[in-house]
Amino acid sequence: MTVPDFNKIFDSTVSEYHDYDNIDKKCPDPYKSDSLEFLLYKKCWIDTVQWHLEDIIRDPWISPVKALEIKRRIDKSNQDRTDMVEYIDSYFLRRFADVVPSPEARINTETPAWAIDRLSILALKIYHMREQSLRRDSSDDHIKKCSEKLSVLLRQREDLTRSVSELLEDLASGKKKMVVYKQMKMYNDPDMNPVLYSKK
Repeated sequence: MTVPDFNKIFDSTVSEYHDYDNIDKKCPDPYKSDSLEFLLYKKCWIDTVQWHLEDIIRDPWISPVKALEIKRRIDKSNQDRTDMVEYIDSYFLRRFADVVPSPEARINTETPAWAIDRLSILALKIYHMREQSLRRDSSDDHIKKCSEKLSVLLRQREDLTRSVSELLEDLASGKKKMVVYKQMKMYNDPDMNPVLYSKK
């Protein structure tokens, strides 16, 4: 599977979510749970639900109770998103486990999964910017601006797709080496967040 195939999975996931357009819709399970396709699909589903949660919480008329509920969901979603990125990196660690890096091999600024994470978000931006560029209830100026932004996003995805492809090729050949550092987020840990552990 190539990086353009990753984009196809992301595009189809975003599109499938919008068939339901429901933040409570459970993530479908179209792929084997141990496959890269499954990890990419689930990652993008989490991103897509969170995109819409972020829309909801920006409603100026949302009730404080509802806002807190959505904020809690966003917090959990952020953790789930980070977990999925780490699962994807674990997949690539296994994939490149037998590769012996060259003595000159360098570490990339980000791991494959964090770069792929950006492709997932770009799929969402492209979907929604295209949607805005086709709105019939908006001004010509709005449509023009959104169409221009859509062109930039599509070009950005081409560039990032090429960069991720090159990164994976370099890792496979040993030109680069993969080092993964866990995120180690502290605010979700009841033993590290002072607000939480002070309540014990």
